[in-house]
Amino acid sequence: MAGTPNDLYDLAIIKKLNVIGLMCIPPNNDQPEIYFEKMLELKNKLNKSLLLSMGMSDDYRKALSYSTNMLRIGSKIFN
Repeated sequence: MAGTPNDLYDLAIIKKLNVIGLMCIPPNNDQPEIYFEKMLELKNKLNKSLLLSMGMSDDYRKALSYSTNMLRIGSKIFN
């Protein structure tokens, strides 16, 4: 049986890893809002002070509406 994200986070803390955030890259050509919302819920459940890294060139505006702290903008820089 697989563990939960909570189990992984708790183990990381026990092992004294410096977990500063969560990262999400949704499947391409899908509805990223579904994943962004779940990541925000997970962050708030685990530790509200965690950072969120989600959103890329095609969906960064949507990610901003889900409280992302970091964006990965690549191709938009060159347009």
